Amino acid sequence: MATITSLGAAREVTGSCHLLETAGRRILLDCGMHQGGDAVRRLQGEAFAFRPRDIDAVVLSHAHLDHAGLLPLLVSEGFSGPIYTTPATRNLLAIMLEDAVGLYLRDLEAANTRRRRAGSRLLKPRYDHSDVLEVLKLCQPLSWHAEAEIAEGLHLAFIDAGHILGSAIVCLRRAGSAPWRLVFSGDIGASDRVLMREPEVPDTADLVLMEGTYGNRDHRSQDATIAELEEVVAQAGRDGGNILMPAFAVGRTQELLFHLGCLYHRGLLNGWHVFLDSPMAIEVTRLYDQWLDALDADDQQMMRHFGARALGQFLPCFTPTASVDDSMQINRVERGAIIIAGSGMCNGGRIRHHLKHRLWQERNHIVFAGFQARGTLGRQLVDGAEHVRMFGQRYAVGARIHTLGGFSAHAGRTELIRWAEGIGGRPALRLVHGENEALESLAEVLRERGHNVSIAEPGSPFAIAAVTPEDIAQ
Repeated sequence: MATITSLGAAREVTGSCHLLETAGRRILLDCGMHQGGDAVRRLQGEAFAFRPRDIDAVVLSHAHLDHAGLLPLLVSEGFSGPIYTTPATRNLLAIMLEDAVGLYLRDLEAANTRRRRAGSRLLKPRYDHSDVLEVLKLCQPLSWHAEAEIAEGLHLAFIDAGHILGSAIVCLRRAGSAPWRLVFSGDIGASDRVLMREPEVPDTADLVLMEGTYGNRDHRSQDATIAELEEVVAQAGRDGGNILMPAFAVGRTQELLFHLGCLYHRGLLNGWHVFLDSPMAIEVTRLYDQWLDALDADDQQMMRHFGARALGQFLPCFTPTASVDDSMQINRVERGAIIIAGSGMCNGGRIRHHLKHRLWQERNHIVFAGFQARGTLGRQLVDGAEHVRMFGQRYAVGARIHTLGGFSAHAGRTELIRWAEGIGGRPALRLVHGENEALESLAEVLRERGHNVSIAEPGSPFAIAAVTPEDIAQ
């Protein structure tokens, strides 16, 4: 009997990791880290619920760290099998993991300095750069829709999830006397976002391991979101100020550059200059440019209409500032600067330095285009804090704060339901990657529509079998 056990992203939204056991083989679907809080403390506490050397292969849905961030630790502790990805995910993984290990080792060194001064035992790194390199060597890229036999009788194919560059929906097929089809959604993209293609829908399945991040709500429409962005630009221009955009390096930054390019070609960015002040985001944007042919065809056509074969070309008033010196020069710009910088929740990165220089000025505007978790500086600002602390000092919040609600990289409730109902075979649905409220809400509406739905519990094995009409009626 084949089983799937959710070891992460079960009634939570990080740490995606699901163990498939079939015909004596053990295969991981994703190997993500739990995010939030101190990275060093978090990694010191990470423990796999299996021996990494016993895992035969990993199938990776996409490169976000909550889906791929523990791959170096898996390798460090003995895993040596193949890691199946799409080609673009493999390229993006190199950037994401190198950045993550650099930050981790830097924070570990700082933590050990404090422990050394206190006479405490020093912490050893759980993994290092050599483990990241080994992860990349183990990657076996698989093109869209190309089926590969990854174990005897077990076939894998990837279809486009439309979430970020290279993101995939995993389709597994067991051949033989007891056949079944398992679909793992990964993260399903929103259907009306720029750059990404529409999420594909599997032809059929017996069981779908399906994300439910936004299972209890829909996002604001793209049209309304873009209209709000236009108004922010116009108001900031009237105020004689600047616009700061804390942004995530992968996906969100590239979308913002495209939208700003559209505003530029409509004559709405006259007098404005856009700075991308994040080395990682600059590198990821170059990768998006390399994979432009894999992105949405209509958006490619619009860019070509204006003679652009890169996001920077589509936005002529764009300047990437990779060096620290270039970043510091932005502070001399008194007005007309749109500054996109990491981190997306303002917990670190160059955005904090720009906030230090501009947050207290009423003529400036801060635009949040992504979710702000509790406990982050971004959440404090969104919640209306009048003062915040940075760099050991207290700063007044004079700038106007805006939240754009239509840029989520995840499908909303209605889109999730439409995607699930498009799959042939009337599969059983098992919900993962969501907080309790979102998963319970999505499960309820899917059951009302006649679907066989369960919610994955952490560490609880679930049998995979061909679905019968009797299963659906239960």
